[in-house]
Amino acid sequence: MSDEPKTIDPTATADDTPNAEVVAETVPLPLTELEARLAQAEAQATEYKDQWLRTTADFKNFKRRTELERSEMIRSASSALIMKLLPVMDDFERAIANIPPEIAETPWWGGTQLIAQKLRTVLESEGVTAIEAVGNEFDPNLHEAVLYEDAEGQDGLVTDELQRGYKLGDRVLRPSMVKVGRG
Repeated sequence: MSDEPKTIDPTATADDTPNAEVVAETVPLPLTELEARLAQAEAQATEYKDQWLRTTADFKNFKRRTELERSEMIRSASSALIMKLLPVMDDFERAIANIPPEIAETPWWGGTQLIAQKLRTVLESEGVTAIEAVGNEFDPNLHEAVLYEDAEGQDGLVTDELQRGYKLGDRVLRPSMVKVGRG
């Protein structure tokens, strides 16, 4: 190897010199070609950014949708259990309403009422509320009309509740079975 600087013959062909690639790279490209490459790179960067933004938005929507589905599944599971407890609550309410006076004063009956109150408290803590029916306007979304009775001045009003209805949040678990006035 010699320390002499190499000179490149500008008339030489690519086959004549081993550094022809280096020479071709150092020759500046025309300005219009550079501008075209820059515009293409900017367009590609814009496209990549748009794809990234869309993917980010899709992911956020996916997370929100799965969270809603998860909470709906949990609410459905709890509503199934609550639906099984409502007949027990109905039985307690019927027993409380029809207790003979001689039993009503016993400590045993007081304990039974405490059990019913505890069941009400558990249902309320889960978001269950009773549907108010008597004296309100009949609403087919909340009430199920089982009987109609002639009642002067109470046309379309609920006159009696045969079975209490319940809601879980905004959703009706069981409509109230009611008697509706006519006339």
